[in-house]
Amino acid sequence: MMSNEQLINTKQKMEDRLIPDHTVGNIYVENARMSARKVNVYYSDKQALDDVNLDIGSSQVIAFIGPSGCGKSTLLRCFNRMNDTIDGCRIEGEIKIDKDDVHDPAIDVVSLRARVGMVFQKPNPFPKSIYDNIAYGPRIHGLAATKVDLDNIVQYALHRAGLWAEVKDRLDKPGTGLSGGQQQRLCIARAIAVSPEVILMDEPCSALDPIATAKIEELIHELREQYTIVIVTHSMQQAARVSDRTAYFHLGKLVEVGETTQVFTNPQHELTQDYITGRFG
Repeated sequence: MMSNEQLINTKQKMEDRLIPDHTVGNIYVENARMSARKVNVYYSDKQALDDVNLDIGSSQVIAFIGPSGCGKSTLLRCFNRMNDTIDGCRIEGEIKIDKDDVHDPAIDVVSLRARVGMVFQKPNPFPKSIYDNIAYGPRIHGLAATKVDLDNIVQYALHRAGLWAEVKDRLDKPGTGLSGGQQQRLCIARAIAVSPEVILMDEPCSALDPIATAKIEELIHELREQYTIVIVTHSMQQAARVSDRTAYFHLGKLVEVGETTQVFTNPQHELTQDYITGRFG
């Protein structure tokens, strides 16, 4: 009889054989807003992403799904160079927003992160007023010439995030005093305020209750008309509800990508099928 360690190693070898040499499905889309080509990411001597190729279309929502540690969040952080902040992280390959290589020395990282905003797993409002949370980005990027301009940006961003009616009478109060769901929408409004082209969301609902989650999902549906949205989620139900396309990752490889309805109802790869049906994950 095999030991537990032998069983785990055997299962790992079987899964390794299953991983395709090339991604199943169509990685290409017309008028891609962002693209990744032959992207490999290493944390010191550990490889976290292995030869990933993927297009992200304009004004669409794409969901990244897969088991913990499969590379979803690593790829997400590549798009606005958040991995630059991690010691020992090395990135190979090409990542573009429109025609611009995000690793071009001429690219200013601060400006890139305005174009590619990010909403994290845990709401992280600044220890400032609700107003100043939203106004911070437009101020440092010089997007408002006057106080009236700044007021308009703050109101617009809060409207787009579905938060204006709830906070319009307490803009001078701390953002940290809001509920968890309101704080997350405040963080989305903060991203919107600098007019991004892409919004990255790293499990934005994992710390929220079902009611707050429903509001965030409704907001994603509204924002997709104007922004490209990439969402990492452990909830396959959420991916099915909010996304146009879904990408499934396994052990650092992009296994399959396609229209969400196709991936969930007729997956083309056995690993995708096993994950979606709950055989592992």
